[in-house]
Formats: sequence, C-alpha cells, structure tokens
Amino acid sequence: MTGAFSRLKDRAREIERDVVALWFAARDSRTPVAAKLVAATAAAYALSPIDLVPDFIPIIGYLDDLILLPLGIALAVRLIPDALMAEFRRDAVQQLQRPRSAAGAAIVIVVWIAVAVLLAWLFWPDQGAGR
Repeated sequence: MTGAFSRLKDRAREIERDVVALWFAARDSRTPVAAKLVAATAAAYALSPIDLVPDFIPIIGYLDDLILLPLGIALAVRLIPDALMAEFRRDAVQQLQRPRSAAGAAIVIVVWIAVAVLLAWLFWPDQGAGR
C-alpha cells in the first residue's frame, strides 16, 4: 500500500510540474501556436477553481479531473518540441522550489479585508441618522 501511495504522490508532483511548465510554454514565443492554445487551455483548466463538471456530482464530477486534465496535459506535451518541454520543466521545478512568502499572503489578505471594510463603511445604511 505504501508503494502505491508513493507512486500516486510522485505522479501528482509530475502533474503539478507539467501544469507550471505548460503555463510557461503558453507564454513563450518559441512554442508553436497550436501547442500554445492547448497548453494555455490545459494549464488554465488545472489552475481554475471552476470545473467542467462540478465535483459535488458523484463519480462524474471527478472523472473530468482524472481523464480530461491528464489528456489535455499529454496532448500539450506532445505538441511542444522535446527540447523546449525539457527547458520548461526545468523552469517549473525551479519555480516550485522557491520559498513561498507568508508575508506576501498576509499583505494580500489585509488589503482584501481593508477593501471589504471600506466598502461596508461606504454602503452600509447609517443606523443613527433617523434619530
């Protein structure tokens, strides 16, 4: 059981690496146009919180993630020249190994809270005006 779980984790890391590599490929001028379109679509679908079939639908909801996403990634990888894909994969590994900034995330959260408070203050009806 441990071997199967280890293989599953390795495959998930490969998919994550390939999604980032496809994002790089979609933005690179050396990538053929058809490959750019497929790579951008596969990467956007993988990174999007919106699924073609919502996950809350039993069984079918996960099939798109288990079938469509790997097929899209495989098609994009086949359309990209091997040397370019190897370069994009190296870049993706470097990107994924960078430390993530907790301070950056905190700043974004504080900004969103400040915007929400400002909007609430601007648009909340004044409760004491009629007294």
